Amino acid sequence: MAKSKKKSSNQLRIIAGTWRGRKLTFPDVDGLRPTPDRVRETVFNWLQPYLAYAHCLDLFAGSGALGLEAASRGAEQVVMVEQSSLASKHLQAHCSLLATEYCQVEVKSAQQFLAGNTRQFGIIFIDPPYQADLWTEIAMQLEQTDTLVDNAIIYLECPSKGDLPDLPRHWLMIKDKKAGDVRYCLFRNAKGEKL
Repeated sequence: MAKSKKKSSNQLRIIAGTWRGRKLTFPDVDGLRPTPDRVRETVFNWLQPYLAYAHCLDLFAGSGALGLEAASRGAEQVVMVEQSSLASKHLQAHCSLLATEYCQVEVKSAQQFLAGNTRQFGIIFIDPPYQADLWTEIAMQLEQTDTLVDNAIIYLECPSKGDLPDLPRHWLMIKDKKAGDVRYCLFRNAKGEKL
């Protein structure tokens, strides 16, 4: 009996930067859906002015598509938070494979991480499993824990159908786009500014 070919659908490609073209695999984990290549390309074109030396926080790291792309493109530090032990093991293996000292993997939920966090970040990625509906809760926790630097850039990915989740009033939308089932936006933390 012939062996069936291993499916390569659980693979992502780093688009640009130091690790451009590197292909990495990720496991089957419920709710894990990497940001599509064309969306990622647009997002990182938007983020390019902010990335150099940035401290990034990827709160639902999953496959590592966003966090590893940020590190590849010049972020100084990337903390990838992932509660699935299986997905986290893959992320740690990717960091070892890429021999990066810029990435750190935290095996816990986004809420647990934020509750114990004392650091501030300039770029935050919020892309939870859609069915979990965590956008508003995480946004409020980011505010309560003082995790955002002044003028921090927040990336949010959610379903294209329906309204945006409730977010802090001083998160000013600077980019907004849809691609198929995905809506993706950039916000700037304008806390302390007169709106």
